[in-house]
Amino acid sequence: MIVAGFGFRATADLGALHAALDIAQTGHPRVTALAAPTDKIMLVERLGDALGLPVISVAAGALTAVPTLTRASASLRYRGTGSVAEAAALAAAGPGARLLASRHISPDRMASCAIAQGFDQ
Repeated sequence: MIVAGFGFRATADLGALHAALDIAQTGHPRVTALAAPTDKIMLVERLGDALGLPVISVAAGALTAVPTLTRASASLRYRGTGSVAEAAALAAAGPGARLLASRHISPDRMASCAIAQGFDQ
């Protein structure tokens, strides 16, 4: 499973998520699922519908349990993780997942996307 995880501002739109995904996915296998924090899942569900991909909701506790490469101060302060996108991708991809692409930010700086590979049990 290849999961694209998202973190984004409340004012982000579908275009910002799609742009962040395009940047993060460059040079990596095509994603098979999308993931985001439970409280922000609605916008990612719209992207999933547009792309024909399933969407995985990630609980807040799962975000803080996953170590990330990126250490963004805003993410640490508001979400307890260094990167919401990286944590969402890794948590959704499952135990033993590895990061293929660390956090990439959309050109408008409204959304970020990271890609993780999970290993089906």
